Amino acid sequence: MAGRTHLKVGPLRRFTRNLLVSVDCFNQQLLVKYTRTPSEARDEIRGHARLAQHYRVPALRARLRVPGGYILTYERLPIGPDRGLLLDLLNAHEPSSELHIYMRQLTTAYRDVILTTARLADQSQVVRKLYWDRAAPGGRLDAYYRGQDFPVAAGIIDIPVSHLGTYALNINGQLLHLDWAATLRQLHNHFATPEPVWAALTQGDPTDVNLAHPLAWLDYDTAGPNSIAGEFANFLWYTSALGGWLVPTHNPSAFADHRATFDRIAANAPRILRAAADRTTNTVDIDYAWQLSAPRRTAINAYWEQLVLPVAEQLWAGTNLADLLRPYVAMRILAVYNLAELAPEERLVLLARLAEVMSPSFDPVTYFSPLESPCPAL
Repeated sequence: MAGRTHLKVGPLRRFTRNLLVSVDCFNQQLLVKYTRTPSEARDEIRGHARLAQHYRVPALRARLRVPGGYILTYERLPIGPDRGLLLDLLNAHEPSSELHIYMRQLTTAYRDVILTTARLADQSQVVRKLYWDRAAPGGRLDAYYRGQDFPVAAGIIDIPVSHLGTYALNINGQLLHLDWAATLRQLHNHFATPEPVWAALTQGDPTDVNLAHPLAWLDYDTAGPNSIAGEFANFLWYTSALGGWLVPTHNPSAFADHRATFDRIAANAPRILRAAADRTTNTVDIDYAWQLSAPRRTAINAYWEQLVLPVAEQLWAGTNLADLLRPYVAMRILAVYNLAELAPEERLVLLARLAEVMSPSFDPVTYFSPLESPCPAL
């Protein structure tokens, strides 16, 4: 008599350069991850060990070096179609009491660990992948933009981005200026300056797909001592721009198990209301609506009020948060996607957002729109 099969393998999923597959084996629910880059796999193994000391993470059951990369096997959390991630709470039409509870748990955990582990660190001692490496010579800023020129928005505003600095920008009624070459140079210089930064032990890439519900942390190749300001900028920009709009638009396969994400893109995608250039007066007029669903606004508001402000009061009392966040937000705008490869409308909005963040009048509160959301009765 044939024995019962004790192995069940789920569909293969692709996340950036990694492959994931769920496996049920002898009553164990596992997640098997194939990572192509051995150095990233080693970073992930080390990051998981670091994070496990302070945060809830699924157990790493096994690791195996294979030709071309690593196979890592984790305990599988109860994540399924449209459930199990912060993303799924954000995909609701209205903020739920569950979302309010989750954000309170998330910010409390982060606040405790950040304030416990915070220290002024030399830049060589922090995780460099998302900011320093991308701004360094030969990094993403160079790979995307060095020696390149492209229109601000082909068919809408055909001015080369290299000439944008010669124009006055009227963006949603605010007079701004954006010198493209000077902005890139400023970011290169900022992340090359050998000044210590406040760092703490965090996961480093706090996206709505890397945060499980119930609360747990996933994906560890950037886990370790991270710039605290960079951590904040990452969550705020991802939640307000990437997670609900750009990432599902350009990497839809990553959301195959969370299809509700696609139903919410329209609620999170900005709209261009007016865009025109006048070459006789060297002015560009851009009016756009920055749309964000109520659950995402709620998450941003909670993160700002319950995490960013309390940590800032302890570490940066009297310091302008706009100056701290500016270079990190600008890097998230420029060094995740290559602006030249995006649709003209997307590029136009992102350049407008870049002009706003680089302005001396940049205000993170109005920029990320952390509006008050009344907490429902619990």
